[in-house]
Amino acid sequence: MYTATHPVELSERVIPDWKPESGKYFCKTYALPITIGEGCWVSGGAIILPVVTVGDGSVIGAGSVVTKDIPANSVAVGNPCRILRSIDQRKDKE
Repeated sequence: MYTATHPVELSERVIPDWKPESGKYFCKTYALPITIGEGCWVSGGAIILPVVTVGDGSVIGAGSVVTKDIPANSVAVGNPCRILRSIDQRKDKE
């Protein structure tokens, strides 16, 4: 999960009074929230970007890059992450 971000425009991103000797970063950065619902499974290597919500009971596939909200009870995979199917659509075979 990656929550750090910064403005896109250079004029908004760079701190105006920055000097190399100040020891501070020259770029404005901040964190934004990520929301992961109850009972989710986020597989290995998945990246979830800021301001994304993964709905309750969803599964995110390995290596996926989640750039948009994922509804509850969904299986989502890929780069960019796309909804493969709803978990409710599959019936247990017993």
